[in-house]
Amino acid sequence: MDKIWIVIITILVFLLVGFVSYRIMKSYVHEAYGKKWLTLWGNKVYFWQSLIFISMAGTVLFMYILKWGIVLAF
Repeated sequence: MDKIWIVIITILVFLLVGFVSYRIMKSYVHEAYGKKWLTLWGNKVYFWQSLIFISMAGTVLFMYILKWGIVLAF
């Protein structure tokens, strides 16, 4: 039962980091490149690929901090 809570926490952290990154990156892209930039398929793929990478890296870092702080034991 302990493992399921670690998986749930990991998924929630991934979604939270992804949502925050999405809000920040989308506003940056609209300011820097204009609204039309995200309408092209190649740019959308690049945007979402970057977002998933940032979410994974943030989740790994957050889980490592929780393990280092002895909050989670896995």
